[in-house]
Amino acid sequence: MSQNVLGYAATAPASDLAPFGFQRRDPRPDDVVIEILYCGVCHSDLHTARNDWGWTTYPIVPGHEIIGRVSAVGSAVTRFKAGDRVGVGCLVDSCHTCPACESGEEQYCDGATYTYGGTDRHDHSITQGGYSEKVVVSEAFVLRIPDALDLQAAAPLLCAGITTWSPLRHWKAGPGTRVAVVGLGGLGHMALKLAKALGADVTLFTRSQGKEQDALRLGADRIVLSTDPAQMAAVAGRFDLIIDTVPYVHDLNPYMPALATSGTLVLVGYLGALDPFLNSTPMVLRRKSVAGSLIGGIKETQELLDFCGEHGIASDVEVIRIQDINHAFGRMLKSDVKYRFVIDMASLKA
Repeated sequence: MSQNVLGYAATAPASDLAPFGFQRRDPRPDDVVIEILYCGVCHSDLHTARNDWGWTTYPIVPGHEIIGRVSAVGSAVTRFKAGDRVGVGCLVDSCHTCPACESGEEQYCDGATYTYGGTDRHDHSITQGGYSEKVVVSEAFVLRIPDALDLQAAAPLLCAGITTWSPLRHWKAGPGTRVAVVGLGGLGHMALKLAKALGADVTLFTRSQGKEQDALRLGADRIVLSTDPAQMAAVAGRFDLIIDTVPYVHDLNPYMPALATSGTLVLVGYLGALDPFLNSTPMVLRRKSVAGSLIGGIKETQELLDFCGEHGIASDVEVIRIQDINHAFGRMLKSDVKYRFVIDMASLKA
């Protein structure tokens, strides 16, 4: 048995998202049924809808920054009840038994099931995301939203937030460390806020003039224009950690001299093949590293949400109707949003 649900889906790479009826499964014993209130809009939603990465199965309902209220629970659920404020991020299941899962890093599980475009390990159906009325998710992958967080502004924490939080924690950003962020967008603005709240000295690298006021408001102690050789030379050897949030292929070589000895440049954008090639000389001479990081596990994501609730941190959002999603995609490609679109899913029934 299943439940009829209304959402917005892409049906082909060149198609706009449009209303789409589909079915959600009836709850399994460990499932939580969630009425979706808000859903953040991520660059990954656009890439998936347009099959930019080559793996999209159509029709596809995007959305993995889901905020809602529990409407029902399965018979084996113990952690949630009807009415609870909850969230669902990029993952809805994993194998539960591999070393990654056992260490709380489900995002690195080879059998991880993504919130949309994934394959359910039980019935082998294709998962559909949060641009919809409701979602049915295993209790183990549902997150509790602290009462102190505004629900609209909490949605992007489930992807943009955890994507930057995880490397900040892994590379031990905090008092006495120097952190730089490349790019001021959905991920970059969260990286500034979180790094500052952790106690780090924070710098923004940007290619664009005129971002200083916003960067300082968001937590940066200074900005550096990455196209200015004098400004780049002035920060040579400064940073313990650089988080690169830019979501397209670009040259990493200019940032390597800015790393301190043993420093790390972490890529959280989905770049693909690097072009031009990375010069390894600075890495060898000063034990510098280039690394990647992918979202975070469920435990780590809950820690982020709790930290944000305690410190009053949320995303800067622009709330839109679902009917405006295609226009929002176009604006997102032009970086015309400060700093994350969030869909009010009540508009789905308008």
